[in-house]
Amino acid sequence: MGVEMETGTFSCRGSANPPDSSAQSLESKLKALECHFTWDLEPNKSKVFHIKDKLEDIGTEEGNFWLGHIYNLQGFIQYKLGSTEEALKLFNQATETFKKQKNTDDGPWLMVNFGNLAWLHHHLGEDDKSQDYLSKIDAVKKGELHQEVYAEKAWTLMKFDKAKKLEATELFLRAIRMQPDTVEWQSSRMIGLLSTFKHSDDEPEADNLEDLRVAREEDPENVYLAAVELKQRAKRGEQIKDEVQELSEKILLNPVSSYSGIKPLLRIYRQIESFDDAIDVAERALKVDPDSRYLKRCAALCYKWKITFSRDRRPNQSTFDRAISLLEDVISLYPHSSFIKKVDLASVLAKSGHGLMKSDQIFKELLQTAVDPGDQQMLFNSYAKYLHFDRKEGNMSIKYHMKAAAINHESFYRMNSIKALVKIRDRGRSRMCREIQEFLENLKDVKTV
Repeated sequence: MGVEMETGTFSCRGSANPPDSSAQSLESKLKALECHFTWDLEPNKSKVFHIKDKLEDIGTEEGNFWLGHIYNLQGFIQYKLGSTEEALKLFNQATETFKKQKNTDDGPWLMVNFGNLAWLHHHLGEDDKSQDYLSKIDAVKKGELHQEVYAEKAWTLMKFDKAKKLEATELFLRAIRMQPDTVEWQSSRMIGLLSTFKHSDDEPEADNLEDLRVAREEDPENVYLAAVELKQRAKRGEQIKDEVQELSEKILLNPVSSYSGIKPLLRIYRQIESFDDAIDVAERALKVDPDSRYLKRCAALCYKWKITFSRDRRPNQSTFDRAISLLEDVISLYPHSSFIKKVDLASVLAKSGHGLMKSDQIFKELLQTAVDPGDQQMLFNSYAKYLHFDRKEGNMSIKYHMKAAAINHESFYRMNSIKALVKIRDRGRSRMCREIQEFLENLKDVKTV
């Protein structure tokens, strides 16, 4: 049984008759719950597919501390995609996982899960079952909002945008203050907090770095957190190449997924411009698990970095061929969330020596289909660079940087386009300098130099 994709408020499934007082009472109780259905999670379709793929790439290995939370969010995403049967299956898997992990059949850690099930059964018109879950929530609820609820909400919000990540770090902090001995919460809080600086020149505050040091001491086997810490140290100019190599070997000893730490590790190599080392690590991981779409995605990213950012001589043709092959694979393996990889493919093809016809075709198709503001912004920024560096069309490049900057959505791509416009204006060589100045002055929500 399915429901249509919803982008507004959740609607009630069930009787077509006017709601009676008992139905209104149930609706009121459901709205008061803390669960995915009440957390203002209204991603657009592009974001839904992105989160779906991200969760699948985490994996569901036994022993994963967040496994119950993964099933809960996967269930909600399936609901948003209209697959209520799959949503119910995943919510039930979350229930069983929490019971197994906690070695008990009830407890406050089930409140979010029971809330999800209450909402889902209500949407299915099964209000008796919905009421049963409300009774179960009453049975496990103990006083004020429980730290387990704060932690699950925090973990969930981390999968969304920067603003929600910042909210997530505050929720994790509340949970930690109530239950300081759960090291996974502190580690996840630091990973989420520092990820907000990924594309920023700003530095975390000293208190944040001290919290990171403490988290590393308390969770020494967390290789993802270790990679995050090394990335911060590299950003400060420390010499960490030997430690990065040592961490690489440690990560490659275990099955590699998006929670294994390989992505932040590869980003360290990108930061220190050691592109060949990044490629080597990604290829070694792929050799162990050649069918992993996530590892193909990581490897494609490394090749793209080398082609785009290497200051040495032009990469050889085999590098381009491997990059193109991986990107084409990744696009086919992520059919609903491959937008950025199509942009990457167009950019790599443009530099490969095979001409610009294919790149033009890809960009043209993307420009016609992009509707999400974030996707549009990223596309306009990338297309502007393509027009400038590959097509040598400076004025048209400026227009697309303006299009990217005009979209009122905070992102790396917007700030990158604004910086490009400021640089062109300050050089004073373009006949569009006055137009750029007027445009920048009209960007009310952004401080420009």
